[in-house]
Formats: sequence, C-alpha cells, structure tokens
Amino acid sequence: MSIIYMLLAISVIVALIFFAAFIFSVKKGQYDDTYTPSIRMLFEDEIVKEHTTPTQPKTTKNNHS
Repeated sequence: MSIIYMLLAISVIVALIFFAAFIFSVKKGQYDDTYTPSIRMLFEDEIVKEHTTPTQPKTTKNNHS
C-alpha cells in the first residue's frame, strides 16, 4: 500500500515539472505565432531561390569555318 503513495507523490512531482515547463514556454512566447510555421514549408523553396544566384554556363565561341 505504501508504494501507491510513493507513486502518487512521484506523479504529482512530474506533473508539476511539466506544468512549470509549460508556463515557462508560454512566457517566452513559444505559442505566440501558430499560423506562420504551418505555411513556412510552402514558401521555403522561393526563399532559397531568392538567395542563390544561378550560374550561367560560360560559352566560348568556336569558329570552325
């Protein structure tokens, strides 16, 4: 019977730790923007394309006349 009390105490401590972590993340602004991350993957390719400049193959004139 004493194991039940110990397990109950441990579960309350773990629950308090998770609750404190949740409060900490809310205060740090973790859940402020829920819309942008869901659409970021749709526009990621366009952002990468803007930052890279395409290299043009160098062509040399071969006059075989």
